[in-house]
Parts: sequence; C-alpha cells; structure tokens
Amino acid sequence: MSSLAERSLCERLGHRADARLLLVTADDLGMTHAANVGVYDALRHGLATSAGLMVPCPWARDAAAAYRGEDVGVHLTFNAEFDTYRWGPLTRSPSLVDGDGGYPRTVTDLWGHADLEEVRRDGRVQIERAISWGFDPSHLSSHLSALVPRAEFFDALLELAVDFRLPLRLPGADAEKAIGFPLRRLAAEEGVVFPDQLVTLRGDSRRAFEQAVFNLAPGVTEIRIRPAVASEELRAACPDWARRVDDHATARHDRALADLVERAGAILIGWKPLRELMRRG
Repeated sequence: MSSLAERSLCERLGHRADARLLLVTADDLGMTHAANVGVYDALRHGLATSAGLMVPCPWARDAAAAYRGEDVGVHLTFNAEFDTYRWGPLTRSPSLVDGDGGYPRTVTDLWGHADLEEVRRDGRVQIERAISWGFDPSHLSSHLSALVPRAEFFDALLELAVDFRLPLRLPGADAEKAIGFPLRRLAAEEGVVFPDQLVTLRGDSRRAFEQAVFNLAPGVTEIRIRPAVASEELRAACPDWARRVDDHATARHDRALADLVERAGAILIGWKPLRELMRRG
C-alpha cells in the first residue's frame, strides 16, 4: 500500500491512479445577468460541473437568488477590467481602487498599488458574503489570476484557502516554472488541495475543448470557461462578449463534446470532492 504522500490525487479521491478526472468550471458568475443565465444553464443542462462567483460584481446578488445548491466557489476579485463597466471593493480599501472608484483595470496596476492587508480583508469579506447569501463555497480561484504569480499576493490567497479550508485553482507544474516560485509545493505543505492541470480555452471554444479532452492526461484536469447568453447587456458590458457566448454554446448545446468526454474515458467531477478530501485532512 502506497503512503499518503505517494498517492496521486485521483487515488486520494477514490479513483484509479490512471483515471482521467475532469473539472469544467464556469467562471464570472455574477458579472452580468447574461453570465448568470449562461453559467447556471451550463451547470444544470450542460458540461459545466462547477462555477466561480464574483461577489463584488453588480449581478452577484441575482446569482445568489438563483442558486439551488450547485457546486459554486468564490472567484476572488480585485480587478474591474472593462473601461465602462465597473465594480469595486466591499471594504474601505483605498489601495484597491483607481481614479474612478473601482478596482484597478489591470493586474500590474493592482500589484503596484495594493496594500496586502486590504487584499486579505476584502477577500475574506467576499467569501463571508457569499456564505451569508446562502452559498456553500466549494473552492477558491483568482479573477485574472491576479493573486497567483506574485509571491506576496499568493500568500494572501493561500491564507484564505487555509482559513476557510477550501481547495485552490493553481496553474500546472509547467506554468509554475515560468512563475518562478514553488506555489504548488507551498500549497501542499499547508494541506491545500488543487487539481493537477489547468486548461484555459483559447481560440474557437469547441475546437479548444475538443483538443483539451483529446490530450487529457491521467489526473485531475480543470478546464475553465466563461459562458454567457447573447444579449444587448452583454454586448454593452463586455468587449469579449462573442467568446463568452461561444463558451455557452460549447458547454450547453454541443452534445458531440459530451460523447467525446465519455469516449475519452473522462469522469466529470466538481470541486466538492476536493473540498471534502481537504477537510478530511
């Protein structure tokens, strides 16, 4: 019998070591009404197995009203990247706002001005507010990956994961080399659980999803998408609206992809099994 340290994440989750477990996370729940409709549709009727809630966004409360116990985590948010559609901190955090009162538009601006204590405090309030709205958070992730590539910001993210006993979205080992510090080892040393690989779809959603499934390696792989339904609101709010609509169509309506997942021998899972594994210690 292998020791706990030698067992793969698949084995610790009760599967064979060579199993291919697939998480499909629909991000940006709460950003727009179109995202709320698209994310819940992909969760309830499509390939999505989890979602990430942006608590500070204007439509987050509407997302809470539509929640039915799905696998939803908190997509910790410290940027508002669009020029005309803005949101800002839940706490009094002067270092987390730019000239018009919203979060910084870019990650580099956040890194250059944010006070880490304000990041910790605002992140904690985001999680606590999601819980107060009735969500049962399954995991944590970082909008635009803002808290991941800088060691001091990653420390804040890791602290929140430990305090709330929630698994984390982390980049794979190859991306970690480019980041320059051992974030996966640091998380593991704190008992934080995270998938083996992370895939962000680029280009045509269907082809990218198909390629990701075709190349699926043994272990737990997360594919992240940002589904939203077509609407005038979405077109006005999000310059990348077409890609979001494409993600929704791929996750919700392409039955051939569901067949491909099955033929590839992949097992669809949510984040909750990872959370329960982490909480069992």
